[in-house]
Amino acid sequence: MINLFLVEDHPLVTEGIKAIFEREKEINCTDYFDNGKDFLAKLNHIQPDVIVMDINLPDINGIELCKMVKEKFPTIHVIALSINNEKSIIKKMMDNGASGYILKDAAKYEIVDAIKAVVQRKTYFSISASQALKKQDKAPIPTLTRREKEILIKIADGLTNQQIADLIFVDVSTVSSHRKNMLAKYDVQNTAQLIKLAITERLI
Repeated sequence: MINLFLVEDHPLVTEGIKAIFEREKEINCTDYFDNGKDFLAKLNHIQPDVIVMDINLPDINGIELCKMVKEKFPTIHVIALSINNEKSIIKKMMDNGASGYILKDAAKYEIVDAIKAVVQRKTYFSISASQALKKQDKAPIPTLTRREKEILIKIADGLTNQQIADLIFVDVSTVSSHRKNMLAKYDVQNTAQLIKLAITERLI
């Protein structure tokens, strides 16, 4: 029998998971908690085999809570339960000791499979969590050189190539070349898109 705690503050989610566990003879969910404080108080007296834990609790961040649990009770297996499919969040949860990560759109069998997997010291990700992890990290935005930044700020101010050239004492062809190079560097089609990207990414 696998003894389990559920830490989840949304009643509808809790009721849905309760219904799943009630049909599983191998899983015994002994306690339900809707906040981290009550959960930690109980954990000091009784330790389950597995904890299924929401990472967005009203009183404590689930990532920190997972770390606290694993530092004090390293043999307990923690499974994250979340709507958050950000790759960085999944990695942080796993880095803090979680054995699994399930998104709340997971099928019923995935929750059961996750519990059975982690007690066998396996790592488990729901299908959608696995897909999120496979997404390529966003490529870093190239930085502007000092001269590019100087020219782009003046372009954003509405100055023409000739006006910019006169202000910074260079040939107009040099300004035109920098403008074209920046369009290629940031893979944008025109100056308006370049300025928008620069502002959004706080390049200027």
